Amino acid sequence: MSERDEEKREFDLAWAEGAEHKEPSARARMLAARWKDNPPGPVPFRPEPDHRASSGRSSWVSTAVVLGCVAAVILLLGYLNFRPY
Repeated sequence: MSERDEEKREFDLAWAEGAEHKEPSARARMLAARWKDNPPGPVPFRPEPDHRASSGRSSWVSTAVVLGCVAAVILLLGYLNFRPY
C-alpha cells in the first residue's frame, strides 16, 4: 500500500470515528426491536457460589470416570491387538 493510500485511510478512519451520531449495528437494531415488546430476563454473570461448592466433588468423579473409560479402551485395544487369530 502506498503512503498516499495510507494517509487517505487514516483520514477516513479519523473522519468516521469523529462522527456525532453513530448508527447501531444490524444486530443491535434487531435486538432492540425484539426487546421492545418482550425484554429479556436478568442473566447472572457467574453462577452462585453454593453451586460451585457442591459441584467440586462431582468434578473429581467425572474425571475418574473419564480416565477409567480411557484406560478400559486402551486395555481392550491392547487385548484385541495381541490376541492370536
